[in-house]
Amino acid sequence: MIKQILGRLPRKPSKSSENREFGGSSTPSSNATSGSSSYDLVSNRPVNTDQMPLPGFDSASNLGVGQGSKFPQVGNPRLNGNSVVAPYEALPGFRDVASFEKQNLLIRKLNLCCVLFNFTDPTKNLKEKDVKRQTLLELVDFITSANGKFTETVMQEVIKMVSVNLFRSLSPQPRENKTLEAFDLEEEEPLMDPAWPHLQIVYEFFLRFVASPETDAKLAKRYIDHSFVLKLLELFDSEDPREREYLKTILHRIYGKFMVHRPFIRKAINNIFFRFIFETEKHNGIAELLEVLGSIINGFALPLKEEHKLFLIRALIPLHKPKCLAMYHQPLSYCITQFVEKDCKLADTVIKGLLKYWPITNSSKEVMFLSELEEVLEATQPPEFQKCMVPLFRQIASCLSSSHFQVAERALYLWNNDHIENLIRQNRKVILPIIFPALEKNGCNHWNQVVQNLTVNVRKIFSEIDPELFDECLQKFKESEAKVEEIRTQCDASWKHLEEIAAANSTK
Repeated sequence: MIKQILGRLPRKPSKSSENREFGGSSTPSSNATSGSSSYDLVSNRPVNTDQMPLPGFDSASNLGVGQGSKFPQVGNPRLNGNSVVAPYEALPGFRDVASFEKQNLLIRKLNLCCVLFNFTDPTKNLKEKDVKRQTLLELVDFITSANGKFTETVMQEVIKMVSVNLFRSLSPQPRENKTLEAFDLEEEEPLMDPAWPHLQIVYEFFLRFVASPETDAKLAKRYIDHSFVLKLLELFDSEDPREREYLKTILHRIYGKFMVHRPFIRKAINNIFFRFIFETEKHNGIAELLEVLGSIINGFALPLKEEHKLFLIRALIPLHKPKCLAMYHQPLSYCITQFVEKDCKLADTVIKGLLKYWPITNSSKEVMFLSELEEVLEATQPPEFQKCMVPLFRQIASCLSSSHFQVAERALYLWNNDHIENLIRQNRKVILPIIFPALEKNGCNHWNQVVQNLTVNVRKIFSEIDPELFDECLQKFKESEAKVEEIRTQCDASWKHLEEIAAANSTK
């Protein structure tokens, strides 16, 4: 009985238990001090503000992080309760403290910004949200005006704060089908993250931190590591276009500053594309990733590495397959064209790749393919053009014959490009016989007047540059049409004869 009574009395904490508190092995109580709440921010467990005091008021010595060791990967330490128990108050400004105290104040402010608030209810924690917003703005100004190299401790705390605020599970997508047609894109309303008032400043802070000349890349790469980059890439699937725009800029800065991460970033983007193409066909950030890649490809050294050529063949060209091509076609076309401009021998590979994924029943997608084809052909040299011109102009002939006027019109516009017209002129003896039937039928029978007029102009070009070849093709076309008409007449006669036999048998 005495032992039971004594067991209920509060015990004085031992030194070993205090050490465990900062080492991450013990569970803090609801009456813990601000020092113990700092431990919670660097642990791997989420903490609720309804039960825990808020961090940010202890000194740098009580952060619970070793000076010489790398900060462990943060799970998702989130303080997102609906009410605040401990006071969440603004810290002094950087101008109000001595120079030697600014680093400690910076770390305290970073820890203060590790608190997350619930933005689904705009009426709660208004004061605390504003305090955090003002603190984040102060951090942005401090990082921008810094005139000394950031220490490893500061980098550690910066990455911790950024990770806590940014790395989260994205809002579920309520739309069952994200494969939108081109005409649906303007009507779709993107989902905006309600926490953007804080997220935007965190992104701005991190962007300036990465771009700052005071950030030592050799030191920072310990914290902006492969795991961090992967989590950053996962955020590209955010519904909020404002967030994706910041991510695009930050990823480009990281790629430029941390050369050691470049192969890993390219490989990670490659894997995102593979999953999108062959598994889900659902991702919100393909366009932004392609915009980053456009700048990366533009900086590739010549001659191109085999790795880069494989990326073109295995990832970029198959990106023409998904139905939602319209969402990212412009940056994709730019990337493809960059490859051809850097190595003209890739033109044959690219054109045959486009022909492989050429749409059959999707007219709007076909117009996009023709636009991209023009850009690729503009960078194509005669030897590569000759390798693919036969299958290419069979497809173009099919487009010329399309009953969809935009497809036929876009195909005829290829002759407005001087370089492409010159390639066609040089190889007219092969090309004209392939497309002549389509030109002849369009000029007479197409329902759209614009298509008819453009067809007449193209026919005139061929008749002027090589009248003999034109007349030869015209003669062959007339002979072919005569044969077709003869076969049609024979078929009609056969059917008529069968009908007469059937009618005679029915009367018996």
